[in-house]
This record gives sequence, structure tokens and C-alpha cells, in this order.
Amino acid sequence: MKGPRISQARSAVWAYVRSAPGTYLWLGILFVTTVALHHMSPAFEHEFLRRRSTNIHELSTHPVRVLVASAMWTGGGSWLPYAVLYSVFHAQAERRLGTLRWLVVCGAAHVLATLISEGALALAIADGRAPASAVHTLDVGVSYALAGVVGVLTYRIPAPWRYPYLAAVLLFVTYPLTAGATFTDLGHFVAVLVGLACHPLAGGRERVRNPKETGAVGPG
Repeated sequence: MKGPRISQARSAVWAYVRSAPGTYLWLGILFVTTVALHHMSPAFEHEFLRRRSTNIHELSTHPVRVLVASAMWTGGGSWLPYAVLYSVFHAQAERRLGTLRWLVVCGAAHVLATLISEGALALAIADGRAPASAVHTLDVGVSYALAGVVGVLTYRIPAPWRYPYLAAVLLFVTYPLTAGATFTDLGHFVAVLVGLACHPLAGGRERVRNPKETGAVGPG
């Protein structure tokens, strides 16, 4: 019995991965870049990430390059939490919205949250509320795109579960703003709002399957 069950489990996992190709391609890139970071010395890693960071200095000189590059690095740490979060949120969003619309949400959240949060940091520097060295503050990672996807998924959760989900998401990103917020806290808040603003992209595509129906996706 174990053999068929293992085979069915593998088929189900592979079918899930195939249903969200963009998510798992991105996750694969993050795996490679995370492994690469673990082979760098701390000093080299800091300089390497700084040149791929969406900090004020790099945004003012190479905006397109760093906006793309910053989304390909995790900033170190473990890759496994990203595998879980991507499977839970990104994969579901890509399946339900379609790859193109999912990418639009990710891109909009990543770019707008970055520009607004870094703009707020620039104002803080100009006002003397942040040191001038903050123009080089590291800002790499995929959390803004993830926050945007978490926001847009609100519209694909059936009522009444949609409302406690939305309340929890808003509480999660709003509370840090009341307790010594950083520019990244502002970025996450903005990213969720961008996701919520993508309501026109959240309609249709994947029909919610009736559990009584058969027709599970096969391995081929």
C-alpha cells in the first residue's frame, strides 16, 4: 500500500508545482542565490548585496537593475521558510489569477512599496531624522511582493472567512507602524494596500473545484 500512496503523493506534489510554474521557478532561483550567499564571507556578502539593494543610492543610479536584482536574493538565512510561504501564498495566487496577472501584482507591490518606503527614508534623512549613511541601507528580498500577493488573495477567499483573514493581515502590517516603524514596515503596509488595490485582477480564471468532482490533475 505504501508504494501506491507514495506515488500518488508525488503526483499530487508535481501537479501542484506545475500549476504554478512562475512561483517555483522563482523559488528555484532563490534556492541557488541563498546557497551562493552561504558560501560568501560576511564582508563580501554585505558589499555584494549592497550593489543589488534597492537603497536610495542604488535606486538613484541603477533603478531598473536593482529593482529586478533585489527580488532574486533573500538576504541570507534559511531557504525553507520561503518554500513554505511561496507554496501557501504565491502558488495559490498564481493558480487563481494566472501567471501574468500574478506577476503584475508581484511587480506592482515590489516596485511601489520600494519607491514609497525609500522615499520616506529619503525624507527622514533630509529632515535629520535619519543619518546620511542610510542612503546605503540594505534593502533586498521578496517580502514586498509576498505582502502584495497576501493582500490580493483576500478576494479569492470565500465569505465569511475573507473578513477575519483581511483583519488579520491588516493587523499584522499596521501594528508595527504604531511601534517604532522602520521603512520596511511602511513598505509591507504599502505592499498589502497595493495587493488590495489589484481587485480588478483578482476575478475569474480558476474555477473552484467541487470536492465531489473527480478529475484530479494527473502527473502527465
